[in-house]
Amino acid sequence: MLGALNEPEFRPLYFARAFSQLGDGLVPVALAFAVLDVDPSPSALGFVLAARSIPLVGFLLVGGVWADRLERQRLMLATDLVRAGSQALLAALVLTDRAELWHFLVLTFVYGCGAAFFLPASTGLIPQVVSPGRLQQANALLGLTGSAFSVLGPAAAGVIIAAANPGIAIAIDSVTFLISAAFLAGLRLPAAVRRAELGFFTDLRARWREFRSRTWLWVDGVYSALGNAVVLAPLLALGPIVAERELAGSSSWATIATALGLGSVAGGVLAIRLRPRWPLRVAVASLLTLALPPALLAVPPATPAIAAASFAAGLGLIFFNTIFETTVQQLVPPESLSRVASIDWVLSVGLQPLGFALAGPTAEAIGVSTTLVCAAAWGVVSTVVVLAVPSVRNLPRKERLDVYPA
Repeated sequence: MLGALNEPEFRPLYFARAFSQLGDGLVPVALAFAVLDVDPSPSALGFVLAARSIPLVGFLLVGGVWADRLERQRLMLATDLVRAGSQALLAALVLTDRAELWHFLVLTFVYGCGAAFFLPASTGLIPQVVSPGRLQQANALLGLTGSAFSVLGPAAAGVIIAAANPGIAIAIDSVTFLISAAFLAGLRLPAAVRRAELGFFTDLRARWREFRSRTWLWVDGVYSALGNAVVLAPLLALGPIVAERELAGSSSWATIATALGLGSVAGGVLAIRLRPRWPLRVAVASLLTLALPPALLAVPPATPAIAAASFAAGLGLIFFNTIFETTVQQLVPPESLSRVASIDWVLSVGLQPLGFALAGPTAEAIGVSTTLVCAAAWGVVSTVVVLAVPSVRNLPRKERLDVYPA
C-alpha cells in the first residue's frame, strides 16, 4: 500500500500535500460555525462557500494553462503561501471578534484563487514524480491521507469550537500551508523540456478540442457540475443548519463530517486495492451513495444514522475521485494534462457557487427538508443517466502512459 513512497521525488510532494490536508480537515466545521457566529442565516454560509468556489470557476482555466507553461512546483509553492496568508488574516479577525461577513467573503475568495492554480498544477505534477505502475497507488495514497485527516479534522474542530474558538482551527490551517511550502521547496525535478508555446487563447482552444473529443471526459464534467450544485452544495450549506436547529449543534455536524472522513479512508483503501476492468462504470456507480446524507437530513433521524449515510457517501466519493483522476492522468498526454484537467475542474465546479448561493434562498422558499429531498433525488437520477452513456460504461482500464485513446 505504501510502495509509492519509495519514489524519492514523490515523498516531498506527498508530505507537502499531507500537511496541507491536515489543516484543511479542520476548516469545514470551523468555517461554518465561525460564519454562523457572525450571521446565523442560511444564506450567509451559502454566500461564503460560494465566494470560495467562484475563483475556481474564474481562474482554473488560467491556472491550467500556466501550470503547463511554468514550473508546476513553484506555482504550487506560491499558492501555498497565498493561502497561508489569507487564513492567517481570517484567523486573526475571528480570534479578536472583529470578523464581519464581508471579511469571510473576501478572504475565502483569495483562498479560492490559490486553489484554482494549485489543483491543475498538482494533477500535472503527480505523473512526473511517480512511475506508471504506481500512479493509481499514489493518487489513492494522497486521497487516503486526506481522508484520514478529514476524520481527525472535524472531530478536532468540534473540540476546539467547544473549548475555545473556531479561529484557532483556521490559524492551524495557515501554519500547515507554510509547512507544505517548505516540503515543495525541497522537491528536485529534472529540467522540463521546453516547447514552443501558442498564444493563450489559441492554446486553450486546442486543449478544449482535445477535451471534448473524449466523451467520457466531458460527460463527467457536466455530471459533476450539476452534482456539485444540486447535491453537494445544499448538503454543505444546509447540513449545519439542520444540525443547529434539530440535532445537537456543532457536535452533531462534527460527527457527521467525521463519518464522511472515515468513509473516505475506506474509499482510499479500496482504491489502492481495487483495479476494476471498467473503471468509470464502477466509479460512477459508487456515487449513488451521495444521495444518502441529504435524504436522511431531510427527515432527520438520530445523528448516528446520518453519520452512517455520510460514511457511505465518503467512501463512494473518494473512490470515484481516485479512479477518475488516475484515468485522466493515464489517457491524456502529459504536455496537455494540466490544461485538460483544468477544463474538467471548471466544468465540475462551475455551478457550485450558484448552488451555494441558491441553497439558502431555496430552503427559505420551499423548506430545508424539501430542498434536501430534491438534492437526493437528483443524485440518483443523474448517476443512472451517466451510467447509460456507452463511453463511460465501457471505457477499459489502461496501464500504459504512451497510449492516449479518445
